[in-house]
Amino acid sequence: MQRRSLPLSGLRVFEAAARLGSFKAAAQELAVTPTAVSHQIRALEAQTGLALFERHVRRVSLTEAGVQLYPVLRDGFDAFEATLARLTHARTRMQVTISATNAFTVKWLVPRMADFRSRHPGIDLQLQASDEVVDLRSAAVDIAIRYGRGPYPGLVARPLFTDRFAPVANPRLGVESADDLARVPLSRFDWKRPQAENPTWERWFRIARRREPRQASELRFSDEGHAIQAAVAGHGVALVSLALIAEELEAGHLVQPFGPVISGHTYHLAMPADRPPSPPVRAVADWLETQAGLEATP
Repeated sequence: MQRRSLPLSGLRVFEAAARLGSFKAAAQELAVTPTAVSHQIRALEAQTGLALFERHVRRVSLTEAGVQLYPVLRDGFDAFEATLARLTHARTRMQVTISATNAFTVKWLVPRMADFRSRHPGIDLQLQASDEVVDLRSAAVDIAIRYGRGPYPGLVARPLFTDRFAPVANPRLGVESADDLARVPLSRFDWKRPQAENPTWERWFRIARRREPRQASELRFSDEGHAIQAAVAGHGVALVSLALIAEELEAGHLVQPFGPVISGHTYHLAMPADRPPSPPVRAVADWLETQAGLEATP
């Protein structure tokens, strides 16, 4: 018998009757009459040329052919049910998408995922890491973390915390004072938007009222996260966000031996102004603000 001609309706009725051992019980489960069940079984037997049930006065029992067919159908229907339940569950789970820069996603959001899952096990977070600005009005993004001064037209934006920058290094380098900056490479990274208030080495030396030393070598990266990893590996001193290296400082992989600490830009929580946040989105926004409060008051 070819797949396209399989009597699926009759097979479903047969599986229920075989499992329950009764045409009447199968009829109740399928919400049809016992007569309809009997007709479906006879039609299936006629189409297959097999006797599947032995009829008794108050009960039915499987024939040898029925005994062989039943477990195959039972396992198949169980697999259908389990797969559909899993797919339906996955489709109906609450999902919230956050857009943020690569460095913020990897160094600030990801380390906090365990805390989020413990507090909101019913919400799936999707992290969209990109240094390109995402248009929340057209993209499937619920929350964006914006870094800058604002304003952000078309968005409802609330400040999370203002970034802080300081020189950090692997403790093995033995960097203890600003004088040591003359003997080690300085790591620099490119800001996507050049601005006078960017926390660069030039600005740091100006605030520190020190002459910037002429380095024998320096390292330059296109991404702040790469500058952080280079500092962890001991390749010079980096001027990076203290918010993004909290784990490295706590573990002792990096040290902040001296100041001054200079301010960076402000991280903002932004959501579309024309799209009221759903309860899951509000829950994620509240969680982000709570985490930011811990950041602002270490």
